[in-house]
Formats: sequence, C-alpha cells, structure tokens
Amino acid sequence: MASGTALIYDDEMTSYKLLWDDSEYLEVVKSTQTMNEEELRRVSGNYDAVYFHPNTYRCAKLAVGATLQLIDSVMSGKVLNGMALVRPPGHHSQRNAANGFCVFNNVAIAAQYAKRKYGLQRILIVDWDVHHGQGIQYVFEEDPSVLYYSWHRYEHQKFWPLLRESDYDAVGQGEGKGFNINVPWNKVGMGNSDYLAAFFHVLLPVAFEFAPELILVSSGYDSGIGDPEGQMNATPECFAHLTHFLMQLANGRLCAVLEGGYHLKSLSESVCMTVKTLLGDPLPLISGNMAPCLSAIESIQNVRAAHKPYWKCLMYEEATPLQDLSTKSQQMMEAELIQTSTHPVAEQAVGTANSDEVIKTDRFLESHMKKILFPVPPVKTAAAIVSKADAHLLPILVQVEMEMNAQQLKTLISGVDAELVTEEKALLSLQNMVAVLDKILKKEVCNGIAESPVASVSTTVALKHCIGFGLQRVLCIVVGDMDLELDLDDGKILLINICQKRRSEKTNSKYHISLHWKEDGEKNNFSSAVLGFILPVAYSYQPDLLIIVFGPNRSIGINGVSLLTSLLQGLAKSQSLVVIQDTEIKLVQSVAKALTAVSTPDFGAYAPASQENVLEIKRLRDQLQQEWKMLQCSVKDWISGT
Repeated sequence: MASGTALIYDDEMTSYKLLWDDSEYLEVVKSTQTMNEEELRRVSGNYDAVYFHPNTYRCAKLAVGATLQLIDSVMSGKVLNGMALVRPPGHHSQRNAANGFCVFNNVAIAAQYAKRKYGLQRILIVDWDVHHGQGIQYVFEEDPSVLYYSWHRYEHQKFWPLLRESDYDAVGQGEGKGFNINVPWNKVGMGNSDYLAAFFHVLLPVAFEFAPELILVSSGYDSGIGDPEGQMNATPECFAHLTHFLMQLANGRLCAVLEGGYHLKSLSESVCMTVKTLLGDPLPLISGNMAPCLSAIESIQNVRAAHKPYWKCLMYEEATPLQDLSTKSQQMMEAELIQTSTHPVAEQAVGTANSDEVIKTDRFLESHMKKILFPVPPVKTAAAIVSKADAHLLPILVQVEMEMNAQQLKTLISGVDAELVTEEKALLSLQNMVAVLDKILKKEVCNGIAESPVASVSTTVALKHCIGFGLQRVLCIVVGDMDLELDLDDGKILLINICQKRRSEKTNSKYHISLHWKEDGEKNNFSSAVLGFILPVAYSYQPDLLIIVFGPNRSIGINGVSLLTSLLQGLAKSQSLVVIQDTEIKLVQSVAKALTAVSTPDFGAYAPASQENVLEIKRLRDQLQQEWKMLQCSVKDWISGT
C-alpha cells in the first residue's frame, strides 16, 4: 500500500524571474517619456501579462516535467501524495497562448497525462489561488471526467482576469455542465471561516459524490494573509485543514502544484503547512472567529443554486440565485474612485509593495506561527483492547496499552464514579481507557482507541477526567442509543448524539444535540450529515479534545464510522479518543486505520441522503445556526443567525 510524500523541485526553476525588476528596466520605463506612439506600442507589447527571458522555455519545461513526475510517483504507488514546487505557474495558460505569467498549464497537462497514461475517468482539480484559473476552465469545460473547482477574487468582474465566465453561473458546457464550479469572492478580506464554509457547503459534498480517482491542487497562496495581490486574510494553518479534507478523497492520491504567492513569509508558511499535512502531522488549531461573512454566504448560495440541477447532494436545495448582492452598490461607488489593479500591475507591486505592510505581516506571522505550532507526540495512536488476541490485527503503528496497576488507577480516576463498575472485565477496560486518555492529555500520544463493554460509563469517566484535567471545550459525538448523565450548561462539553430513535425537539440545545439518522443499506449516505452539519458545528465549537463513541444500535455502518473519524481528525490538534462498545474487529480496524492516517480508509460507494435525512439536517440547521454560524449556507440562514 502506498505511503509517503514526494517533494519535487529543481533549483534551476528559480531563474524564472522578472528580469525588468531592476535598474535596467527602470531605464526603459524612463525612456518612454520621449518615445513616439509606435515605440510605446512596441515596448508595451514586450511587457504584457507574460515575461520571457533566455531561461523561460527550459524553466517551463521543468515545471511541467516536475508535475508529471509527481503524477507518476503517486499513480505508481511509489508515494501516496506530494507537492511540486514549480515556477513558472500554469493555471492561466491556454491551449495556444501563454497568459498571466503562465507559460504551460502544468495542472491541465497533468490531468490529461493521467487520463491517457493511467486510464483515469474522474479527476478533481481544486484551484485555491486567488485568481481564476481560466486556462484550466477553458480546457475542461466540456469534459465530465474532470471536475474543476475554483474560488477567486472576482469583485463583480472588476478583478483580473476580468472575465464574465469567472462568475458562479459558468457551470460548464455541453456534457461538461455541472463540472465547472466557480466560487467568486466579491470583496477582499475573506478569511479562514469563509474558506471552510465554501468547502463544507460546496466543494466537499460535490467531491464525495463525484468520487475522484486523483486530486490535483492548483496551490496558489496569494489567497493567504498579507499577499498584496489577493488581499485576503486566511492564515497558513487554513491550508493545512483544506489539505486534510482533500486527503480523504481519491484514496489519498493528492498532487499539489504551486501556483501564485507574492508575500514570501505567508507563502513559505502556507506551503509548509500543506506539506506537513501531506506527511500526516497533526493539524494546528485554526484561528479566527468561525462565522462566514455575508458576501461569502451570498456566493455559496449562488453556487449551490446554480449546481442544483447537476448534483444529487444539492437536489433538495431550496435557495435561489441572488441578484442584489450586498457588495454591488459599494463596488459601483468605489469604481468611480479607484481602478482595481490587474494582474500585471500587481506583479510589479510584488517588488514595490508597501514595506510597512510587509513588515507588519511578517511580524504577525512570526508570532502567529509560534502560537499555533506544537511538538508532535512521539506515538500516533494507542489502543486499549479488551481482547489481547485481537491486538496483532491492528495497524503496526498502534501502540497497545495493557492494564494498569491499582495505584495508577487510583491516581487517575480519583473523584470519578469508578464504583459504577463492578464486573472485572468492565473494570479492566476502564483502566486501559483512562491510561490511553491520560497519555493523550499529557501529549505522549496523539489519539487512541478504547474497547469497552460499558461505553456509557467509560464515556462519562473520560469526560469527567478531561474536565478535571482543565480542558475548556470537549466535543463528544455519540453514535448509537446511549444516555449520559452530564452537566452541559457551562459549555465545557458539547454532546452530539447520532441515533435511530427520534427525540423531542425540546431536548436540543446549544450543547446537547440529537441527530436522527437512517442509513441507506451498504452505501454511505452519511457524508451529507458530516459535511452539512457535524463538521460545521464542530469547527464552530473549536474543541480542545474530541471523544467519539460507538455504542449499541449504531445508525451508521463501518463506512460511515470511518468517514466520521477521518474527517474529524482535523480538530483539536488531532487529540481524540474513540470508545467502542462493539468489539467487532473490522470496526476496530477501521477506526485504527482512520486514526493512524497511514492510508485513507474505504468509505464505500456514495449514496445521496434521503429526503427525510436532508430535512433532518435542515431542521437542525434552522434551530442552531444562530449558535453555530458555520452552519449558514444561505442569506436567509445568515439573517436568521444575526
């Protein structure tokens, strides 16, 4: 099974640079003062949106070659994923014309190469550069085998590349309708919550339905904080979380290819976050207020409405496209005063950006990264297994914990209801569970699994131990029928119960939520619940630790269990404990695979959620979107939540 991460680059590509960003170019500019019209026309033609110098052709070939080498490394199983650090970038280049500093379209060529050489039928391209990758769109807009997703600064067609077809209603042509997704940002300043909301409510639902065999990421980091071109506010760890989500698709086969990025500190930290995630490191906590802005919600609503005819995951979408956007009148007023910069002008600004702003961002990032980075625990996953005979069936990276001595137990569970456990087997499981949890809390272990014949007691003990340890926010997700006697009023515990039997709506509160869910046979319809409800609530809450419990009468199968466990590992620095009452070894193995993240578990064939399940998500969203604002995906939701 493939593992490992490739990093592909060539130092020679660093010679691709703006030659006229020096005194010689300044002399040329000065000389234009005395040029006639014909001379001005000729010089202007030399300095369009692409710059050439003697090494351009070789650098461009190296960029494509590095990208194709990455494709081969991943598709051959030599590595699981990787990143190509290339220059020049590619996503603006078109079939017969270089464009926007792009000579060859590295990612588009890679997609065609993967289709032809490896026979792939479904490739997802995610373009998180701040500019629309119109070159990729033009190549694949009639091709249903490639799903292209781009978010980009648009500002009602006032930002480069100034194209009408960069808007949300450009959904593809012919057989490719529905396979081109544009999320236009109509204002600057979009941040972490806006990017996450676009993933939760647009990209990920469609991507799981599309079920790609390979993911290509046009990794432009001019969409990050401090970039003079993008003017957005996403911090580097946001790209770690986006990468984590994409790694759950295509069996983990992901190839990131560098595009734009013009603030060196922001660029380097964001690339580092992406690579660390590809390597399997735990994710840092994501910063910022978890509430998308109105303009982001407007774009998300428009995209969902435009793609409703093409995707089953959106077929019950009620919102319609918006015409009167909140940013339009403001844009019209500003247009009279300010001419929005185009890509070439902004490229010159890379060298002449406001030095005070650059220094300010550098200092912020230096402080910010110190706050969010943390030592990785020496052990990834520990397990408290009731049956020692099953221990050898777990992934090799799982460290199995055996029972503790009486003194250790007395120290760890003093003050909790250990007297509730009377049977020897239950006591043993509780001992082992607390041992694993304590190692997680002390950061000796990243995450863990605990088998328990009495999951309700183990969960209660675990939660009380976490609060006693000093944690302020613990997210507990219980799958199955289980009653827990807990004090939830202070917000230190958020309990989400996913169960078959419906409970009274009055039982739902900000910190105690019941999700009634019916599974669809062997197929996995649970992605709708995870993406549309559980993840938005979880990211709104931002827990310090995560406890997932699989109890009796589970309403989701092993595929849903794997999906839930894997996607939630982006939270709480991946500090999580999974308690399992069912000792079925396949279930334990699936959870262990999700926790170790050595490879992506099989989530099963996609199935759309039933109308009943969709209505359940909508009911809960209507109830709770004021409390958990990441649930908002329409302007109606946003207004209700303010």
